[in-house]
Amino acid sequence: MIDVIVVGGGPTGLMLATELRLHDVRVVVLERDAEPTSVVRSLGMHVRSIEVLDQRGLLERFLAHGKQFQFGGYFAGIAKEWPSRMDTAHGYILGIPQPVTERLLTEHATGVGVEIRRGTELVGLSQDADAVTAELADGTRLRTRYLVGCDGGRSTVRKLLGVGFPGEPTRNETLLGVMELTAPHDEVVAVMTRVRRTQLRFGVGPVGDGEGLYRVVVPAAGVSEDRAVPPTIEDFRQQLQATAGTDFGVHSPRWLSRFGDATRLADRYRVDRVLLAGDAAHVHPPLGGQGLNLGIQDAFNLGWKLAAQVAGWAPDALLDTYQAERRPVAADVLDNTRAQTELMALEAGPQAVRKLVAELMDFEEVNRYLIEKITAISVRYDLGAGHDLLGRRLRDVGLKRGRLYGLMHQGRGLLLDQTGGLSVAGWADRVDRVVDVSEELDVPALLLRPDGHVAWVGDDQQELRAELARWFGSATAHAS
Repeated sequence: MIDVIVVGGGPTGLMLATELRLHDVRVVVLERDAEPTSVVRSLGMHVRSIEVLDQRGLLERFLAHGKQFQFGGYFAGIAKEWPSRMDTAHGYILGIPQPVTERLLTEHATGVGVEIRRGTELVGLSQDADAVTAELADGTRLRTRYLVGCDGGRSTVRKLLGVGFPGEPTRNETLLGVMELTAPHDEVVAVMTRVRRTQLRFGVGPVGDGEGLYRVVVPAAGVSEDRAVPPTIEDFRQQLQATAGTDFGVHSPRWLSRFGDATRLADRYRVDRVLLAGDAAHVHPPLGGQGLNLGIQDAFNLGWKLAAQVAGWAPDALLDTYQAERRPVAADVLDNTRAQTELMALEAGPQAVRKLVAELMDFEEVNRYLIEKITAISVRYDLGAGHDLLGRRLRDVGLKRGRLYGLMHQGRGLLLDQTGGLSVAGWADRVDRVVDVSEELDVPALLLRPDGHVAWVGDDQQELRAELARWFGSATAHAS
């Protein structure tokens, strides 16, 4: 029997699969498409996703294929300076196209033993007390202990489960594609500058090294009856003329697509042995570039918890904390994209509010607050009352003998003990104890979950044992 089937081989599914493999879980990824997509829906990674890669020792290979940027405009396209004093050691955006991200994650996943079956479509599922049966389009049936739907906004898994997906349907549609232009680059820049003063859903910019190859984003005329059908190059010509007064001589498209601004959140993230992650659990407009990042962070939260369930040491409620923690985060992202959508409307009322928000963002604290929200480093899970760090992810602090994230590559819990007097006896198979000192931390000791969020702060051994049991299950028999 398979331990976990992941349906969907995009960034969310691949990240989840690699997290599970850290704990020797047998994972099979089912991907409907026979070949990797060339569609560039995401152009980069935000701070929290960069931190996630660093925590697992993957960041250097991504940095080698991307570019680091520090510029504002991520909240409703309001141009402000990149805020200073952000709570991170990685204060930048990593520009890297989604197909490159998927390729790097695929290479890592196969390298650690993930089995990826391309051209394999899930068409049915059922579950009993012991396992899930997945039915494939070719008639094959697979048995797995757990199944996770990471199969996008039109998720087959979610539909088969009958999980509700309430929210607002698409009201505005946007065309997206990569194609060649005959217009001179200077003309493209001049038109871009003029049109973007009022139409923030418009963009034309060069991609790759090929001369004349551009990524084009332009509002559509309406909402298509079947959004799964891609637009044509003629659709682009017509909408470019309507929006910019020129079609730039577009031709020879590499790929064409469309996206909408639907905003929906799944009623539940788990039905017994089947779970949802990424766009299968939430969809929203791409404002602020949060979608891919939100999915990767879902996977990072879920992976160690599901692995613990498979291994048999998970506390009773551990797997339920996935929905309890991640669904409110998604709801907040949906709300901030709703707010951004209103601020980008062209009517006088929204424009007046936009002007006021832009003035408020001149205050450094406001600017930083909004960007830390977009980049997800302000996320705090509700773990109860306690220290200000409780429930927050910890940045990569420097230690006397190295740095924190360098100690987290194996996906285990970590006790950072600055007192030298605490113990993880009974949990040493799941939690590492590091006796070291950081000038950046004014606490005696703290317990980090495998996802880097702070589970406990203090110096009392009995309190520590209680939190170890809460997050890492019962102590082994040899514990004192």
